[in-house]
Amino acid sequence: MGGRASAAVAAVLAAAAVALTGCTSTGSTNPTGGAPLTHSPAPTLQQSRTSQPSGSRPTTQPHHHKVYPALLVRHDPGQVTGSINAPCQARDNGKLPDPHCTPGGIDPAVTQANIQSTICVSGYTERVRPPESQTEAFKFDHAYPAYGISSSVESELDHLVPLELGGDNDAANLWPEVGSLPNPKDAVEDALNSAVCDGRIGLARAQRSIAHNWETAEARLGLSAAPPVTSSSPTRHTGSLSCHASVSDSSPSDYSTVDIYVRTASGAAVSTVAHYKTTDHPKSAMANSAGNATVSYYISGATPGYTVDVDVTVSAGSRSAHCSTSFTPAG
Repeated sequence: MGGRASAAVAAVLAAAAVALTGCTSTGSTNPTGGAPLTHSPAPTLQQSRTSQPSGSRPTTQPHHHKVYPALLVRHDPGQVTGSINAPCQARDNGKLPDPHCTPGGIDPAVTQANIQSTICVSGYTERVRPPESQTEAFKFDHAYPAYGISSSVESELDHLVPLELGGDNDAANLWPEVGSLPNPKDAVEDALNSAVCDGRIGLARAQRSIAHNWETAEARLGLSAAPPVTSSSPTRHTGSLSCHASVSDSSPSDYSTVDIYVRTASGAAVSTVAHYKTTDHPKSAMANSAGNATVSYYISGATPGYTVDVDVTVSAGSRSAHCSTSFTPAG
């Protein structure tokens, strides 16, 4: 009995040793006589993730959106600065600039915190606008060649981000906008200025939208229609109606634009009549929330040396006021 027990114990111990050896080896002999056993280590978490088909793995990468050139930031009041990155290709028949040549630029001195003392104050753009001698030189000597435009083509050297939205005077913010005058972009600029000054949209948002595409800026910002006026917050005009007019250039050259700047009450209707030597040119506009309106006249074939008087009439409700200014086309 003792010998048989010892043999049994020895057999059990031998079997256990074989089993333990099989669990830690590869290609060990199966004690049943079958195929060799193969044991692979359990996959780690990292292995299980990377071994999944790519289509079954959750996407962890952020979504990518189209990136547009950033707005240049430069403080350069009263002077044209920088250089244009030619060659350039305008879009939409010259109405939109090349985004790589003219991405737009802003003045860091204009911020959301100080708009009521900068762009929302009458006369601000006059203080920061470069003289015509600089803008005309840049237009014909640099912008036209860069955009491949003939000097005979009618255009306006325009600020992509307008001065009334805190734009700067760098070459990255200037391009020759081809088309008839007055420029239809002016109305968009006025609408966005009013919306910013009224607090309906933020300054940075307005700057980005008009730099991206001024033709769609109002719609993208939800400004396609004027904000409703409710009975609880009517528009009021108190006191006497003011009227003050000035010109951007008192002695403009032929084939240039003269801006008539009018300061009056917020929302007042503005009518102007430019009395040329042989004809009268009436125009109209609406003052923005800061009481500013700009009316543009394109000088083409005007009599040199003849002073053009511009009569201005502003009206709000039953009130009206008159003022005037003038310019004399250069010979």
